Amino acid sequence: MAVRHRLVKASPQTVWDVLADGDRYAEWVVGTSSTHEMTGEWPRVDAKIAYEIRVGPVTLTNETVVRRCREPDVLELEARAGALGTARIAFELRPWGRHCLVILDEHPLQGVGGLLHNAAVEAVTQIRHRALLGRLAKVCEADARGGAAEGARRTPAAARSHAEGGADA
Repeated sequence: MAVRHRLVKASPQTVWDVLADGDRYAEWVVGTSSTHEMTGEWPRVDAKIAYEIRVGPVTLTNETVVRRCREPDVLELEARAGALGTARIAFELRPWGRHCLVILDEHPLQGVGGLLHNAAVEAVTQIRHRALLGRLAKVCEADARGGAAEGARRTPAAARSHAEGGADA
């Protein structure tokens, strides 16, 4: 089970606002090249986001489903990766002074990902989590500094366009 944490220099509410905005998913999720087709009201239970992941010349379409949401501090997702299976990805937000401690916990649920789960996969997952939490912190900290007012926060269409260009993926 891959568990990682990061202190984000923004309030828990700012971090929650980013996690709860499905249009911003591609800004902080590593490997996501574009998002589309949201169903339901993100982040309510059973809401879905479909997205693309590019691995070299291959593009995979996956989806993430909200399985548990306890605003403003718990968001649990099920990432569905086709033949690779599914994984539980849980975010817990804890106030830490005036900042937010984000705890990310991921483990495979079904499919090939669960069967091949070992120390090497765990190491790769930790590297991915470090990058994901770094991107999430960057987005949240920019919002906390007023980056939205300065144009740092992208509109949903601009975020998708930025992500489609592959930057930061």
